[in-house]
Amino acid sequence: MHDIKWIRENPQAFDRGLARRGLEPLAAQLLAIDERRRALIQKLEQAQARRNQASKEIGQAKAAKDEPRAQALMAEVGELKTGIPAMEIDEKKVSEELDAALAQIPNLLLDEVPEGKDSEDNVEHHRFGAQRNYDFAPKQHFELGEALRQMDFEGATKLSGARFVVLKKGLARLERALGQFMLDVHTGEHGYTEINPPLLVHDDVMFGTAQLPKFAEDQFRTTSDHWLIPTAEVPLTNLARESILEEAELPLRLTALTPCFRAEAGAAGKDTRGMIRQHQFTKVELVSITTPERSRDEHERMLSCAEEILRRLELPYRVMTLCAGDTGFASQKTYDIEVWLPGQNMYREISSCSVCGEFQARRMSARYRPKEGRAVRHVHTLNGSGVAVGRALIAVMENYQDADGSITIPEVLVPYMGGLKNIGREA
Repeated sequence: MHDIKWIRENPQAFDRGLARRGLEPLAAQLLAIDERRRALIQKLEQAQARRNQASKEIGQAKAAKDEPRAQALMAEVGELKTGIPAMEIDEKKVSEELDAALAQIPNLLLDEVPEGKDSEDNVEHHRFGAQRNYDFAPKQHFELGEALRQMDFEGATKLSGARFVVLKKGLARLERALGQFMLDVHTGEHGYTEINPPLLVHDDVMFGTAQLPKFAEDQFRTTSDHWLIPTAEVPLTNLARESILEEAELPLRLTALTPCFRAEAGAAGKDTRGMIRQHQFTKVELVSITTPERSRDEHERMLSCAEEILRRLELPYRVMTLCAGDTGFASQKTYDIEVWLPGQNMYREISSCSVCGEFQARRMSARYRPKEGRAVRHVHTLNGSGVAVGRALIAVMENYQDADGSITIPEVLVPYMGGLKNIGREA
């Protein structure tokens, strides 16, 4: 959510920021609504002040035995009491109109975000690891999983429809091992606190992290009017909602391993085979809540934490800085980590790490009190995948596949697999 006061003081800068996202100027439209709102507030405050003053004058008139004046003042107070509720309703309507307009506008980008229209214009930041040379044609994960009889899409379709999977035996354990490994690294070495959050949340929680109202069609809603979380970013970030934290408490670094649920409403025809794009998937999420002065450094730190997972798994990857046209709604700047998939012969996203500034904090009223005791300020929020567990499973399967279709277990995961070093087809 944007600060209308800042827009009022910087209308041209605001419109330039929107232009970078390919949007038309909106400052004049927003400020026109704001002018109506401010005029109504002023009118309401004047009416309330006059009501209070007139009420005092009634007592003075009665004390002076000036009954005609007392009667006139009482009539005036009566009219004001009748009119003020209508003024309050008018002011509330215009305030809600302004809030609704602001809620639809994406975050402004940091200056260093590269220009561009879409993913083709993203800029490679760096890469890690050498791609393995195979003496056979590497297969895609779903070919490997189905041949192993441990990845069942047909059975999942019977249960739930398209874009679901049933994992079995070694692959089910491998996915569990990946998630536990990631949590252990992030909590034991990177200083994140593990959280086990609810998977069902209210409207205002989804609004706080900007899934609502703009992206409602991408979400799953229950009959009880709860939403299934699309990522643990939603409950983790909202733990700071409607709070005033002390600066000494910051940064808060939180992590969670949860199922995530996405309708994939705009994904028709994309990645229809396999586990790349599922309605339900598992992810380890990283969230940081910090001060404005530290948020950019925290962004780089979060990226390095996510990268460390792939480094220890010895998976080749590259880091991309997203361009203006590809940066998400709530983000000021985003790094995507893309892991190499030899079966597809391409890099695919496995993590996004974003700094959101105060954009989400304003939507959820998350603030902190600086050490110097100045007025409270909004925190800055960050989120990133640390990493997507299902896609990590895909990457391990494809990068560690052997000619016979078996999967070698990465060394760091062997202890999580009870010593198992290879997943092969059982007779």
